Amino acid sequence: MPIPHPVALVTGAARGIGRAVAARLARDGWQVVAADRDPGEAAPPGRSVRADVADEAAVARLVQGIAEQEGRLDALVCNAGFMIRKPLGTLTLAEWNAVLGTNLTSTFLLVRAAEAMLRAGRGAVVTIASTRAHQSEPDTESYSASKGGLLALTHALAVSLGPEVRANCVSPGWIETRGEALRPEDHAQHPAGRVGTPEDVAALVAWLVGPESGFVTGAEFLTDGGMTRRMRYVE
Repeated sequence: MPIPHPVALVTGAARGIGRAVAARLARDGWQVVAADRDPGEAAPPGRSVRADVADEAAVARLVQGIAEQEGRLDALVCNAGFMIRKPLGTLTLAEWNAVLGTNLTSTFLLVRAAEAMLRAGRGAVVTIASTRAHQSEPDTESYSASKGGLLALTHALAVSLGPEVRANCVSPGWIETRGEALRPEDHAQHPAGRVGTPEDVAALVAWLVGPESGFVTGAEFLTDGGMTRRMRYVE
């Protein structure tokens, strides 16, 4: 029998943005399934599952486990991702495929596997892309391509799965996830006056999976303190 609380699956939930999203949804009353290929020592909020979401069989097991244990799925937050930063000439095809597999293909696998439960619950999908879908630094080809693809995949899902399922994309900018010491100028360069936190992203995700965003689908939300709107020149 399905549990009475709404259920959310958050990938890449062991640390950083994913962990903050899991914590926020749990605090808001969601039953959270927190998936990560490396859960770490401190378990994230909710039911923790070790899963490599770039692997088709692992995704099938993950979603089947939710069907059997929670009996429903109301929100899917596709956050898992990583970067390999190296010059294009030394980036191997295996490295390229690994980044796209985790950052992009995993969302296709997850939504495809969970479509029936998401439709039944009139649920929501939120993907975590990046402002690098729009702008780049050197040596980030695989990461930027994966995030640009994720943005396009999200609006395609919104059209294909609507009206039962909404799909939206959050594109964070500089979000401090490592506890590093930041300089005053790091904060000051942002029109918002500071570098972002994982909780900033989590708050937006919580709204996007909730009922108050019911008329919002196929959209991208830049969570970057205004940086992509700031014109910059080398002085």
